[in-house]
Amino acid sequence: MLDQVLELFAITPDVDLGIMKPSQTLTDITRNVLGGLEEVFRKIQPDIVLVHGDTSTAFSSALSAFYHGLKVGHIEAGLRSFTRREPFPEEINRRLISQLADLHFAPTPVNKANLILEGTSAESIYVTGNTVIDSLLEMVEEGYNFQNPVLQSLDFSKRTLLAEIHRRENLEKLEEIYSGLLEIVERFADVQLIYSVHPNPRVKEAAVKVLGGKPRIHLIDPPAYKEWVNLMKRSYLILTDSGGLQEEAPSLGVPVLVIRDVTERTEGVRAGTLRLIGSEKESVVRNAAELLTSGAAYESMRNSQNPYGDGNASLRIKEALLHCFLQAKKPQDYIAL
Repeated sequence: MLDQVLELFAITPDVDLGIMKPSQTLTDITRNVLGGLEEVFRKIQPDIVLVHGDTSTAFSSALSAFYHGLKVGHIEAGLRSFTRREPFPEEINRRLISQLADLHFAPTPVNKANLILEGTSAESIYVTGNTVIDSLLEMVEEGYNFQNPVLQSLDFSKRTLLAEIHRRENLEKLEEIYSGLLEIVERFADVQLIYSVHPNPRVKEAAVKVLGGKPRIHLIDPPAYKEWVNLMKRSYLILTDSGGLQEEAPSLGVPVLVIRDVTERTEGVRAGTLRLIGSEKESVVRNAAELLTSGAAYESMRNSQNPYGDGNASLRIKEALLHCFLQAKKPQDYIAL
């Protein structure tokens, strides 16, 4: 999945740690990143190490940088669900990264406030918007022609539900969630479901069992990033437990039903671009059915202001680094409306 993005943006890594292994554990990831970066940091001695998000690789990289006495900058800092194991392990990863980081690039003012409440110096925090919006807006293309044969064959005059569910906390509930998705499609004849099947074998097995071979339901491998962005743009509604999609879809005017009990992206819930619905079948069906039958409810979500960025987060991060290292002018904070 990473290789697709690197190719799309013409990025050639100088170093590839090659840590991806089948059925690896969180311990394997942490151990291999720490071991792999040991030699890299000794050789390169960077002025600062930027880590992005809340993955275990981001946490392990920040910890390794700290061990080597290097400055750490955290991109996408300050997100909090305030529930330690939801999402797991991301909530703990991002909290730990905040303890290791010297500079914090927060997407929104709410994220900045979270950091300050935890004792982070306000002087070390820059509100930038989220870089995911930068790349998203660069990839949207009017009249885009899909390369995926399944997507090429679809009738997008039907209302398209796009789903992607993979979080560890939902793995035991997948069949119940999928049963809800199936009921929605069976209830609404003008609806088709596209389900992007995460590579996790447990996700794939459950998806094939419940959704495979059903009319107007299409199981696809995760599309290349540009395909995915333009597929979101063509969708009527997105159902997901993904973090990034909660920011991306509202930028495209697509409502999102978040299949989780808690979210670290509370700004979207308050703005009305997201609706937190949990993972019970009844809730999935009820909330999707409301947006498929109530034009007012749907338009209210679709037209809400996205709080996550304006496409200039990367530029603000660059300016913040110049401010820190070269005493350049401090960039103004991004203010979400």
